[in-house]
Amino acid sequence: MNLRDLKYLVALADHKHFGRAAAASFVSQPTLSTQIKKLEDELGVALVERAPRRVMLTPVGREIAERARKVIAEVDQMSEIARRSQDPEAGTVRLGLFPTLGPYLLPHVVPRLRQRFPRLELLLVEEKTDQILARLRDGRLDAGILALPIHDDQLHVEPLFDEPFLLAVPQQHPMAGKDSLDVRDLDRQHLLLLEEGHCLRDQALEVCSLGGADERDGSRPTTLETLRQMAASGVGITLLPMLAVQPPVPASPDIALLSFRGDAPHRQIGMVWRKSSAMGEFLTHLADEFRQLPAQLLQPPRTAPVQESVA
Repeated sequence: MNLRDLKYLVALADHKHFGRAAAASFVSQPTLSTQIKKLEDELGVALVERAPRRVMLTPVGREIAERARKVIAEVDQMSEIARRSQDPEAGTVRLGLFPTLGPYLLPHVVPRLRQRFPRLELLLVEEKTDQILARLRDGRLDAGILALPIHDDQLHVEPLFDEPFLLAVPQQHPMAGKDSLDVRDLDRQHLLLLEEGHCLRDQALEVCSLGGADERDGSRPTTLETLRQMAASGVGITLLPMLAVQPPVPASPDIALLSFRGDAPHRQIGMVWRKSSAMGEFLTHLADEFRQLPAQLLQPPRTAPVQESVA
C-alpha cells in the first residue's frame, strides 16, 4: 500500500467514474483501474462495486477512502510545516466562502491581500456552509470564512466582523417611505427567502421569528441576485446583507433599502480552520487582513440626491 494508490481511491470516491478519476489524477484509466485492483488484492476486500455506466464504493471502500483522506491530509501537513518554516507568507491557501458573502466581500479585501502577501497563491472555493465544513474536516480546504456560530471542537474560530441586514422593499411598497424601522415592524410581513441549504435563509428565519414575520409561499430562489431581482420587480420584500448592497454592486432604483434601529439584526462572520493545521499562525495574520474591512462598508450606502430637471 502506498500514498499514490490511496490518492487514486480518494479520486474514485470523489468522481465515481474511472475515466474522470484518472483524468483528475493525471494517469490513464487502465493505470488507475490496475492500481485500485492491486489495492483490493493487498487488503483482501472489494473496495469498488463495478456496474455498467456506474461506479460505487462498497461500504468498506467508503470507510477506507475516508481514512485515506485523513492520511493524505496529514502527509500534506508535514510538507506544509517544512515549507512554511522557510517562507511563512508564501505558498497556497485554499479558502472557502459561502455564496451570499464571497462575491461581495472579496473585491474589498483581495487587492490588500495581494499587496500584503505578494508571494501567496489564494485559491478560492465558493460552496454552501455544510460543504465548506466537510472540506475543512477532510483537508481539502485550509480555511473557511463562514457565518458564526460554528460548533466543532476540531476547528479554531476567529471572529472577523458583524454584518448588518437591510430590508429591501419595492419602491411602491408602503414601507418604502420609512427612514428606518424596528424589527417589530416586520410583524405579519411575508419575506422572500433563499432555498434550503443557504445559511442566509436560516439567518433570515431568525429575524422573522424576532419580528413576527414568516416566509412568502411559492418561491425559493437559489441565488441572492435572483432574490434581489424579485424584490425589484415587486414580488415581495426580503433581507439583504450589508456588503451585498455596497459598490461595486450597482444600486437598484426599484428597491428601497431600510436599516433597522437599535440592536439591528446582523450575522457574525468569522474565519475557521483546523486546530491541527500547520498554517495556524499564518492564518491568524490572514484573518487580521479580513478583519480590517473599512467601517463604512458595514453602514447603509448613501443614496444619491435626486436631480431636478431644468426647464
